[in-house]
Amino acid sequence: MVVVVAAVEEDGGRQVTVREFDGASDRDRAAVERLEGACEVGPSAGKLCLFTDLLGDPLCRVRHSPAFLMLVRPARRPPYSCSHQSAIASSSIHRSSANAFPATQVAEAGAGGEVIGVVRGCVKTVACGRGQEDLFSKVAYLLGLRVSPAHRRRGIGRALVARMEEWFRQAGAEYAYVATDRDNEPSVHLFTSRCGYAKFRTPSVLVHPVFRHDLARPRRVAVVRIPPRDAELLYRARFAGVEFFPRDIDAVLANPLSLGTFLAVPASSKPWRGAEAFLASPPPSWAVGSVWNSKDAFRLEVRGAPRLWRAAARATRAADRALSRWLLLRVPSVPNLFEPFGMHFLYGLGGAGPDAPRMATALCRHAHNVARRAGARVVATEVAACDPLRDAVPHWPRLGAEDLWCIKRLADGYGDGALGDWTKAPPGASIFVDPREF
Repeated sequence: MVVVVAAVEEDGGRQVTVREFDGASDRDRAAVERLEGACEVGPSAGKLCLFTDLLGDPLCRVRHSPAFLMLVRPARRPPYSCSHQSAIASSSIHRSSANAFPATQVAEAGAGGEVIGVVRGCVKTVACGRGQEDLFSKVAYLLGLRVSPAHRRRGIGRALVARMEEWFRQAGAEYAYVATDRDNEPSVHLFTSRCGYAKFRTPSVLVHPVFRHDLARPRRVAVVRIPPRDAELLYRARFAGVEFFPRDIDAVLANPLSLGTFLAVPASSKPWRGAEAFLASPPPSWAVGSVWNSKDAFRLEVRGAPRLWRAAARATRAADRALSRWLLLRVPSVPNLFEPFGMHFLYGLGGAGPDAPRMATALCRHAHNVARRAGARVVATEVAACDPLRDAVPHWPRLGAEDLWCIKRLADGYGDGALGDWTKAPPGASIFVDPREF
């Protein structure tokens, strides 16, 4: 069922519509794929640009929430016509959970209904931080906003955001937030100057290439894999007061793309006997993290690299391959990022104790080795600007990014009790990045 909601007019007098994405339509899928292939991720001022390959599934970044909706934005123009009817359309939503409702909107244009814009979103319940385990709020996350380069600066992005916010409010979200590259000035301007969002948090995306050889973990450190139920108990006990910690962490850990939760402890620690025993008597220092297989959801590709850079990257891989059999001659190498590649995402990274940074380094190296065996070419994680474990995460600065999270209050009044207005809350030491929407 499609319900006409309102009309939207673009700058210049032309009009477009927003409708539901048809997941069963080969035409819709192909159109979104073409749009994604034409739109770079992040700032585009330089020659190097990052592009996304959705592997034929435009819903991949919201599919792993309990329910989802995808809308498309058409602007049908007969030849030589300067105006036409338009409407914002939405469909009925199947809601299988009270905590998460994903959605995607897409814009179309031209006589053939070519997609010119897309945006995705989901609603979930997350912790508001401040170290209080029972302080949660229903928030909406807006992601994957793309507008065709030929149709930018015509109000399409703003219209897509506005329509998505209508759906957020219908789902009961109190806040909406979006993540963008701090240096992506057009995106920052759109959200902060045109859409009413405020700058909120500045986490860092840390990326490490996957070499052709394993990385050795620090001495006297053991890394053990713990069962999902124990991981849930540990996360709820120690991370429920961290900003954006998802209330449905059990669903995240049980997802087939979650490859496991790993705990780094001193090698002399007692064998794992369950989360309850660990929490009752933890070792002096420890760190925990989980690995998400983004490689099977989407791929990335770096375009615009000079030939010299490509040749240098190939040379490092050749040296790594030739010398890796000698343990003392292992060479850090640059993987082939100039064709579609997959990545693993390390999420839920945290710990305690004076030696927690060294434990976190051991986890990151273990995640690298897991990624190497799976064929991923990079491992990424995202941490708060002042996270105590940030400096312990091995990464190559040129591969990472500085994010900017912007937030907007959607609800009228203040029903947050002790929270007040979250948009004005000071940042905490850590932040939880949900891998389902990374």
